[in-house]
Amino acid sequence: MIRSIINSRIFLNGSQSIIKTICASRMSTEACSQYKTLKLTVEKPFVYHVQLQRPEKYNAMNQTMWIEIGKCFQELAYNGDCRVIILSGIGKHFTTGIDLMDASKIAAELAEQDDVARRCKILNKMIHLYQDSITSLEKCNKPVIGAIHGACIGGGVDLICATDIRYCTEDAWFQVKEVDIGMAADVGTLQRLPRIIGSASLVNELALTCRKLQAGEAKESGLVSKVFNNVESLLQGAIELGVVIAEKSPVAVQGTKRNLVYSRDHTVQEGLDHIADWNQTMLQSDDFMNATVAQATKSPPPTFSKL
Repeated sequence: MIRSIINSRIFLNGSQSIIKTICASRMSTEACSQYKTLKLTVEKPFVYHVQLQRPEKYNAMNQTMWIEIGKCFQELAYNGDCRVIILSGIGKHFTTGIDLMDASKIAAELAEQDDVARRCKILNKMIHLYQDSITSLEKCNKPVIGAIHGACIGGGVDLICATDIRYCTEDAWFQVKEVDIGMAADVGTLQRLPRIIGSASLVNELALTCRKLQAGEAKESGLVSKVFNNVESLLQGAIELGVVIAEKSPVAVQGTKRNLVYSRDHTVQEGLDHIADWNQTMLQSDDFMNATVAQATKSPPPTFSKL
């Protein structure tokens, strides 16, 4: 009797979720903001695709793009129709990094100030704006899949280091370029790349020499997990991965991402305490009950409602 009631509940929840999924695919991105430097589409139900869209500039990152990246990922974090995000670039390259011509505008603003304290305030505000833009990917509770082709330079490395999973094409290459333009990278690469690659020697070499890291070495070092022949197969692979993740419980997926990021930056015990506090609530969700019953009865996976 109990099993019958539970299965009926799963069926009803699944039917409601299917209807919501259909509605989500029809809604597409109508509820999202429009962007000048980004293209936002829905590839599959719950699988959103953010593309850098300045192909004529090789997707160089001007201030508008920096601001829009932060805004886009903040919005998607609270969009119930979005469960997974793919990040890629339109055109020849993923991105050639910061738009130096656009960045030079800051020089004019600094020139208007005679006092070092006031110049520092301008620079501090700009650096934090760019840092917050990159960190928005990490703070977004939806998994972000980076799909990189061609060049990924400077700010592009900052950007992909904040993604959760990284795929690339055979022609992709990566370059921590900042030392070549007389500065230390300041929006995330020096903080995140050592945690991704795990080899202090390699990270130091890349950051101090600005040499190119080719796709094969990127996979060998752990920067990316798969290498594809071309852009088409890359995007197909990223979308297929996104569909797999989107079919899982959003409660489980978003909780997993949040705890992975938290545990990276804390001790093992702090991470254990955090997940205990988290799961004392989340284990009471319908998702856990429905998924557990499906596993126990060898039933098809349930269709989960939006979160």
